[in-house]
Amino acid sequence: MTHSFFFRWTRLLGGAVLAGALLSGCGYNEFQTKDEATKAAWSEVVNQYQRRADLIPNLVNTVKGYASHESATLEAVTRARAQATSFQITPEVLNNPEAFQKFQQVQGELSGALSRLMMVSEKYPDLKADTSFRDLQSQLEGTENRITVARQRYIASVQDYNVTVRQFPKNLTAMVFGYDTKPSFTVENEKAISTAPTVDFGK
Repeated sequence: MTHSFFFRWTRLLGGAVLAGALLSGCGYNEFQTKDEATKAAWSEVVNQYQRRADLIPNLVNTVKGYASHESATLEAVTRARAQATSFQITPEVLNNPEAFQKFQQVQGELSGALSRLMMVSEKYPDLKADTSFRDLQSQLEGTENRITVARQRYIASVQDYNVTVRQFPKNLTAMVFGYDTKPSFTVENEKAISTAPTVDFGK
């Protein structure tokens, strides 16, 4: 009986080792690693967009103190921020082109609203000289740069993952385990983000 148990245990162990080797050889483990890498890169993108959103209320209030009659522009920024922050960021976004496109849209609208706010601010010398405003614009500028870097890293991570999904014979593993290509930022959206809101008021 002991011998029989040992034999069965050995077979199970051997089967597990063989299955592990097969999964590793067909790229399963590589998919796991690259999938996690894309999620980590995406988390950084989301973190930086959230950082930008957190700066906006103070920015709007500071501008309002000097240019309260620019209500349309201020309201547009506030509305765009509300839409961007209300968008539910879930893991499914990475595998849903429509949801990903919506995320791009709301963030793009916020970028546009911020750009218009900064253009309005140019008309108010006292506002540009305000210490709080200059501090906020410096933080915003730094955040926009971080967003660009985070997006670029995500794009590279997704490209690496998608190439693996399409390569033979790993594409067969992708089909078996349901690994699909992931959406990335569009060329049009990338062009828009490369022109970050103008926040340099030192000129």
